[in-house]
Amino acid sequence: MTALTTTASRPRSGPHGLTWTLLRLHSAAVWFWALLVAVAAGSLLWAAVAGGDAAWAAYTSGGCANGVLDEGCNLNAPAIELYDTAMYLGSAIITVAPLLVAVWAGAALIGRELESGTAKLAWTQSVTPARWLTAKLALPAGVLCAGTLLLVQLHRTMWQAHTEQWGARGVQHWHDSEIFVANGPAAVAHVLLGLAVGVLAGLLTRRSLSSVGYGFFALGGLLYALELARPYLWPARTATTPATEGYPGYIGMTVDEGGITPTGDRVPNPCLTSENCVLGRDVVTHYRDYHPASHFWPLQLVETGVVLAVTALLVWASFHLLRHRTGGTS
Repeated sequence: MTALTTTASRPRSGPHGLTWTLLRLHSAAVWFWALLVAVAAGSLLWAAVAGGDAAWAAYTSGGCANGVLDEGCNLNAPAIELYDTAMYLGSAIITVAPLLVAVWAGAALIGRELESGTAKLAWTQSVTPARWLTAKLALPAGVLCAGTLLLVQLHRTMWQAHTEQWGARGVQHWHDSEIFVANGPAAVAHVLLGLAVGVLAGLLTRRSLSSVGYGFFALGGLLYALELARPYLWPARTATTPATEGYPGYIGMTVDEGGITPTGDRVPNPCLTSENCVLGRDVVTHYRDYHPASHFWPLQLVETGVVLAVTALLVWASFHLLRHRTGGTS
């Protein structure tokens, strides 16, 4: 009898309370995220090893090993197309994940519960609104960060395995939007931003369907603004050449380009001769502002910091809005 009493009074191990409820309620989303991570991880692993080796063998067999694109190159070889597909599939999943998270967080995580009254029912029990929202943010954030960090590491492994081969031939660039985001911590920050945007959209609309549109377009606008601002997050370098030699070569992420007049003024789309010169001003030098590959990490870290700051602001706004809606209940 004593043994039975001891066993019965022993607390259960494993997830319980809000954690267990969230996992059960959103198990389909968890499995879908696991499937996405598995597909992206498999694609990136294959591209890093077997796929990349096969693509390079097909490329060099066409007489392109000298780095010059000529008639002997066969960039449409099946092995190269498969490699490109696997690489861009992995990168695309990392890039699109924030939008999917924003839609799910607004519709299923927050909007549906507010619309159906499930959230209010939970608040009348032992769960306060602040604790409810904390759980809604913390558990998905942990799962999303774990999966995204894994994919970022695999993407970097894939990129480093073949960057010297393909990058030197102009096939892949470190500053391409999908590659840039997927190669560093900015990918994790983007996913957290998607979660924060979706949660705030769900709290604002309190409707699952409405929050889908608001969350999607709000995050899409933020990501587009980030892409436009990215070249200006870190001071660029400037390369110049005499006007008679044309523009400097493409040696990184281009920020700006144009011509320099004898007085030192910069003009866009300059001409090579005074007869055709823009606004009648001679151009003596061509310039190109650019980011070399060594600027990858400064750009990554600054963008990550900016995105995390915006995310923190949105999270604060979510708690403030919830506190206002519930009469200041903590």
